[in-house]
Amino acid sequence: MAQVAPRRIRRVILTRWIFPDYVVIMKRQSRLDGLRGVLAVYVMLGHALPFTDIPGWVSGLFSHGEAAVDLFFCLSGMVISASVARFQGRFAPFIVARASRLLPTYFVALCLAMLLLMCGDPLPTLRWASPTARYIMESGLPQAVFWHICAHLVLAQGIIPQGALPFAYVTLLGPAWSLSTEWQFYVLIGLVAPRRLGVAALGLTALALAYHAITLPPWWQFSRAFLPDAAADFGLGMASAALFRGHGRVIFATCLLGGLLDAMVSANPDKMLIPLIWCAILFAQMHKSGALLDHKVLQYLGAISYPLYLINEPVQRGLALLIAPLSRGATGFTLFWLPASVGLSLIAAAALHHGVERRFMKKGQKNTVPVIAATASQ
Repeated sequence: MAQVAPRRIRRVILTRWIFPDYVVIMKRQSRLDGLRGVLAVYVMLGHALPFTDIPGWVSGLFSHGEAAVDLFFCLSGMVISASVARFQGRFAPFIVARASRLLPTYFVALCLAMLLLMCGDPLPTLRWASPTARYIMESGLPQAVFWHICAHLVLAQGIIPQGALPFAYVTLLGPAWSLSTEWQFYVLIGLVAPRRLGVAALGLTALALAYHAITLPPWWQFSRAFLPDAAADFGLGMASAALFRGHGRVIFATCLLGGLLDAMVSANPDKMLIPLIWCAILFAQMHKSGALLDHKVLQYLGAISYPLYLINEPVQRGLALLIAPLSRGATGFTLFWLPASVGLSLIAAAALHHGVERRFMKKGQKNTVPVIAATASQ
């Protein structure tokens, strides 16, 4: 009992005075894990289909990978509040836990991607591939490769102006551009340690609006991996966390309208669908119509979604290097390469999850504080 009392006192201080907006931390929402699995598979297929002779209307259905990543950003914004509270707003243990969760798997995927970039470019032999394929698969290592490697090692590829190191955000491991964005978000939230979720959500939405309202000189223009470009998505996610706790409706509505306005200001009307799709996702969390996301297959795909998101592109490149010279036309390549790339990507992701990701996640979960849990309906 003597050991329990200090923990209770520390929890009360944390939740009632230091972080009053974290008094109630949402219980883990299993359907969000299922959603991660759906989004990761969608991105994987979007990366693969442009290299096949699948009809254009089919591959077109999977051509909205950036929208899927925007939804990942909303997810990150929604769950980050619990992580900040568990570490009492302390930056060092919080960021170490994030690094333990993300970096080991990322470094494995990055090393594999760089190795395959040195092995050659399979795309010239895939004459049937769509023009989109070149945007997905780099031809080889970039010029000034040393600086590109340095940027990727510290996840800084998203904060480098295009004039300083062009296209640094996608030169070595394409999917990692969003990881750089996430890392910027974690550093910002960890340093600021906002006491109020609503204030942080509104601040992120305002940051996005301000960024898209100004015109930067060409040298100082940034890529889509720059945090302000996606700040409205993170803000909407944080506002959703407050909404699920039962008293953040005004904040959520403001961030929702802010996200729609941000899409208009950025001259990207397609992004107006993101807040609307996110609302449908939140509805599915609380309604029986979203029960499919609880399926054990989607739950497992959600568990391996992070390594699957990173590793699918290197796996696809490696298989293309092996199979393209042996294939006899587009149909033969598609029939063999597409199922092989999907299956091997899933196997590699599962191996990374169990062999790397989970082991380092456990190490990063130290120095946490128990918090009061609640269901989404409370």
